[in-house]
Amino acid sequence: MKIPRIIIAGTGSGCGKTTISMGIMSALSQKGYRVQPFKVGPDYIDPMFHTHITGRYSRNLDSWMLGEEKTAYLFGKNASNSDIAVIEGVMGLYDGLNGRSSEGSTAHVAAITKTPVILVIDGEAMSLSAAAVVKGFVDFDRNIDVKGVIINNIYGEGHYRIIKEAVEGHTNAAVLGYLEKTKDCFLEDRHLGLVTAGEILDLNSRIDILTEKIRKGINLDLLVKIAATAPELSIPDLSIPENTTKETTIAIAMDKAFNFYYRDSLDLLESLGAKLIYFSPMEDNTVPENADGVYIGGGYPEIWAGQLEENIPMKESLRGLIKKGLPVYAECGGLMYLGDSIELSDCKKFDMAGVIHIRTEMTNSLQHFGYVRMDTFRENILAAPGQSIRAHEFHFSRAIETPGLVKCFRLTGAGGVGPEKSWECGYRVNNVVADYPHIHFWSNPGFAERFVQSCRTYGQMGRE
Repeated sequence: MKIPRIIIAGTGSGCGKTTISMGIMSALSQKGYRVQPFKVGPDYIDPMFHTHITGRYSRNLDSWMLGEEKTAYLFGKNASNSDIAVIEGVMGLYDGLNGRSSEGSTAHVAAITKTPVILVIDGEAMSLSAAAVVKGFVDFDRNIDVKGVIINNIYGEGHYRIIKEAVEGHTNAAVLGYLEKTKDCFLEDRHLGLVTAGEILDLNSRIDILTEKIRKGINLDLLVKIAATAPELSIPDLSIPENTTKETTIAIAMDKAFNFYYRDSLDLLESLGAKLIYFSPMEDNTVPENADGVYIGGGYPEIWAGQLEENIPMKESLRGLIKKGLPVYAECGGLMYLGDSIELSDCKKFDMAGVIHIRTEMTNSLQHFGYVRMDTFRENILAAPGQSIRAHEFHFSRAIETPGLVKCFRLTGAGGVGPEKSWECGYRVNNVVADYPHIHFWSNPGFAERFVQSCRTYGQMGRE
């Protein structure tokens, strides 16, 4: 399979790769290219911007959660009908699971997909040192094809020429251009990353400003030529036979409070025979009446806690259906919503659905961050004992439990940040499973298959 493709990588977090990736995606789309966006790693927010800009769902390529074969398969599957694939990296080019291995890193994905790398560096307050930075990244692993460089935070043409001459004089990487230091296309941050795309009222105008700067400052023709040098890929066939019956309906919580989902996970549910419908725990009065199951992903329930608390009919509808056996899978923000309450850092408390007897408290620091392995030790709607899946945690809240709660999973840290440790999670109430980790169903498609079957069983019982 011949797919023109590039990875926009960075020297580290905060160097500008997200802004530049968005601008490149927009500029190429406006030139008429069908751009397929991707994001390396367990990120939900950057893909929302990619999707908004290109009109095509952005996909996550997480080589630790998925492994090499599945990463290659999902890349090929989703990029096959595009003109060019643009992959935004995560953190620094070589940053992954830990400091001993590049597994899970942008470099790992570049190696798996044989994709040329465009390195973004922050050029503020640098001249010749920029060449040393680029040379270090080029020489660190010669198997990674660093083809080009983009300089961010440039003060003007003169500053750019100095850095361009330095980098090209000391490395074989071509300098494709620059982005000037600016605030008029700046995107706000929040504790889990950027503010989501749907919350920025003037997003399109900011993207237009950014796109024009990219057009003026970056040689897009050269970038496309570099993308075309990517070699042919042999894509493994891991496709799952399509179940077209769609006799099972799964309702997905989707609004400003809940919107963290991997698109490939949702596609997998559909491939297994689920019809996906969407509802809002903030705005709708009831769970959709034809739902055979519910999936409540992560998001920002703490930001919208007041509206979630006020929507009493929705909480009553959900509790009533759960008592009847409705299968519900909730992760992170979904877990917080199913709890008794959310308490903010200013001590304001908001009542939630009251399905699981925990209260969650927002804190000022990360409570868990990093990859985990989830091993099942108790039967549930996702898995049987002995089955495992890989996942990722990233949250500022903590759960205060009441005694006697039933749990399903043992989590083991992947040895990334901090010492490896294990703990139990995965609260089970009736046919509900709720936990903090975010899973990618393609890590173990058996979890998705069992969830769909659990929903199908409930739906058949309800129709009899």
